[in-house]
Amino acid sequence: MNIYKTKIQKLAGTDYHEVYKRAFAIYVRIKKQSKRRTYIRSIYFHKSKIFISLFWQHLHDKLNHKDKIRRMKYFPCAIDLLKNTHFDPISKENPNRKSEILHRFTGITESSEIFIVQIKEDKSTNEKYFISVFPDK
Repeated sequence: MNIYKTKIQKLAGTDYHEVYKRAFAIYVRIKKQSKRRTYIRSIYFHKSKIFISLFWQHLHDKLNHKDKIRRMKYFPCAIDLLKNTHFDPISKENPNRKSEILHRFTGITESSEIFIVQIKEDKSTNEKYFISVFPDK
C-alpha cells in the first residue's frame, strides 16, 4: 500500500475554538470558490468533485471535544491528500448501505504522523463525499 506524503503540517493547538477557527477558515476559503455546494477536485478520481460539507456535519455529531480537535487538526492535510494523491485507496462496500462505497486513503504529514481520510461514494449518482479524517493508531 502506498502512502501519500503531504507537504502541509497538521494544525497546532489544544483549545477547541483555536483549532476550529483555523480549520474552518480553510473551509471558508474553499467555499468561496464555488457557488453552490462546497467541493474540491481530486486527481485520483479524474478531477471529479468531492463534496466536503458533510465532514463538518459528521464532526458536529461527535460528542467528545477531544475527538473533534484530533480530527480537525488533520483537515488541511486531508484536503491536500484528496486534491493530489495518485495512490489507490482501500475501497469496500458500506456494510450498512449497499448503495455506497467507502474509500480510505492513507497519508503521512511532514512530521511523520500517519492519518486516514474516508470518502463515501454513492453508487447511483457517483457523487463523492469527504466524511472523516483521523490519525492512524
